Amino acid sequence: MPRISPDFELTNFCKDPAAALRQLRKTRRQIVLTVKGKPTAVLLHPAEHERIMTLARQADLNEAIRQSEAAIAAGHTRPAREVFDELRRKYNISR
Repeated sequence: MPRISPDFELTNFCKDPAAALRQLRKTRRQIVLTVKGKPTAVLLHPAEHERIMTLARQADLNEAIRQSEAAIAAGHTRPAREVFDELRRKYNISR
């Protein structure tokens, strides 16, 4: 795992948060806040946060597809008609 280099010690950030926000707007790079030299929090530009969230949603979708394909390959499927017939019987639904 790459080492996270601190940008702002938390006490310095608290003294002048506007400086950190100016840096964030200017560079769009994450800002790592530290306490006693240890990473504690990360500030992200809104565009970068949205990019990361989009990647996470795509990764979730890809994993769901992968799991579905594995289930199909393993034969863990049933015909839809069979499933619907079972649900109709279970919930006493007539056609």
